[in-house]
Amino acid sequence: MWIFFSTLFLFFFTIITTFLAILTASTSQALHPDELNALGEIATTLGIKRLNLSDGDPCFSRTLNIGFVSDEMKNTIACDCSFNNNMTCHITELILMSISLSGKLPPELAKLQYLQNITLVRNYLSGTIPVEWASMPYITSIKLSANNLSGPLPTWLQNFKNLKILGIEGNQFSGTIPDELGNLTNLTKLHLASNKFIGRLPVTLARLVNLEEFWISDNNFNGTIPGYIGTWSRLQKLFLHASGLKGPLPEAVARLENLVDLRISDTTGINFFPNISSKVIATLILRNVGLSGSVPSYIWNMSKLNRLDLSFNKLTGELQEVQQAPPHTYLTNNMLSGNVESASVYLHSKSVIDLSYNNFSWSSSCRDKSNINTYRSSYLQNSLLLPCAGPTNCSKYQRSLHVNCGGGNVQIKTSSGKITYQADNSTTGAATNRHLENWGISNTGDFTDDTSHDDTYIISTNLTPSGDYPDLYKTARRSPLSLVYYAFCLENGAYNVKLHFVEIQFLDEELNSRLGRRIFDVYVQGELFLRDFNIKDEANGTLKPVLKEVKAVNVTDHTLEIRLYWAGKGTVLFPKRGNYGPLISAISLCHMEKTKYNTNYPLIFGVTGALVAIILLALGLYAQKRCRGDTNMRERDLRA
Repeated sequence: MWIFFSTLFLFFFTIITTFLAILTASTSQALHPDELNALGEIATTLGIKRLNLSDGDPCFSRTLNIGFVSDEMKNTIACDCSFNNNMTCHITELILMSISLSGKLPPELAKLQYLQNITLVRNYLSGTIPVEWASMPYITSIKLSANNLSGPLPTWLQNFKNLKILGIEGNQFSGTIPDELGNLTNLTKLHLASNKFIGRLPVTLARLVNLEEFWISDNNFNGTIPGYIGTWSRLQKLFLHASGLKGPLPEAVARLENLVDLRISDTTGINFFPNISSKVIATLILRNVGLSGSVPSYIWNMSKLNRLDLSFNKLTGELQEVQQAPPHTYLTNNMLSGNVESASVYLHSKSVIDLSYNNFSWSSSCRDKSNINTYRSSYLQNSLLLPCAGPTNCSKYQRSLHVNCGGGNVQIKTSSGKITYQADNSTTGAATNRHLENWGISNTGDFTDDTSHDDTYIISTNLTPSGDYPDLYKTARRSPLSLVYYAFCLENGAYNVKLHFVEIQFLDEELNSRLGRRIFDVYVQGELFLRDFNIKDEANGTLKPVLKEVKAVNVTDHTLEIRLYWAGKGTVLFPKRGNYGPLISAISLCHMEKTKYNTNYPLIFGVTGALVAIILLALGLYAQKRCRGDTNMRERDLRA
């Protein structure tokens, strides 16, 4: 018995002493005083005004006490407390995300000599990357995306020999990519998208053989897609939306076996379908790149493929019978043909499939489905605007149309009277064709990389836009790729088309959100009307309406079409990732000629003649009656 209690006593004694040792050690550990002082300087430069360093050691609270928090903010400090016999701590990680910091990048970060990770994403920081940072020996990750930073990319970045992640997407950096960037051979992620870079990609980047992600969309590079990208055998994500680079796509790039996400759009020179070797690819976007020929059969056998976007090319041939189309399949605006109904998987698929603007043949028995867009998908373009919606017989022809995009019915008063803008608040999906009595919408695309399961195509604001008709601008319809408004059963002739825009998402009232750049193109009747249109720049601010008018738009087949198209330009990560693409508040179109009334001249002459005859007859009877009266009066006078 005594042995049992002795053993039990020793066991609990060991646990208690160990706990006390840990507690004593933790209470004696502290952030190095030089770094504590540096935090105060760093906070001042960043624009933090309420930093409290007296309320506990940041290494143990694992955060900076800055006086305010929200669910979207991320405020984290990590420390290594193994120095000086576990008595001294040094900061190794500083994360301040979505806090709307309005200062500059702090040179004082260089005083945190053990810092490995700098993350200052989604703020409003300006200026350049401080040269003082070059002295930090342990940096492995620099994430500065979604800020207002500018200037050239510094050559001294090559000093960060251990750097694995460099993220500067969504800033204002400019100039060429320095050759020295190729010395960062440990890089695994290089995010340069949505800046103002120009020139050719330097050949020294060929050394970056450890790259897994290379994002350079929305820039102004020139030259062709470098062949050395094909030597990056670990590459998983390659984003080249509107990068400025032209085709062809090197065969070595297409053969990369670890590619999971390949996005190339809005360029030229990729004339033939590449032979993609990756068996793990989940997203394949080759949009508006000049592809011709047929879609190769191997594409439909990619088991991991979730998103296939081959829209706005010159693809021909027939759709093949496959077991299952990718969950998101966009084939809009090609020259594909054949009988889709014979490849029944498309019509019975649960996938989102856009077949609009092609040359398919349809039977009279086909019907619209909510997940398949067939707008203008028939080779009989003129007679089958809506091939699976039944006949569009027009009982009468309209001379005007007014639509409140994304909202309900709105009536406004103008100098010419009251005008009612029809409601357009129905739900749309990634491949939707929805039509009413004499107008409709066709939407293509889903918002990639957003965290929401259900995309939001209608947005609204509780704020009041400026101008005479604020209710018309409180809602808007947006699209990640292509949004078409079409009117049918119109009287032929020339129309004035008015397009109403206002930016209600990237608001000036929110520091980080105001950095968003929405850029898109607008086509009217197939003709480019607005290229690289930026609502905010045009209005010189947000919540300010912009009216764009196209005069004398010719309607010859009783239909008029307005298309908004995202050409890969503008930011995609403000206020959160997955926000981009065209947006419109209202549309109106009116026949230029005043309403004419048929003039029935025979009827007019007949009625006029009859009236004249009646008047003459009445005058005659009156004169005759008066004459008789005068005669009788004279007779009475003679008798007298």
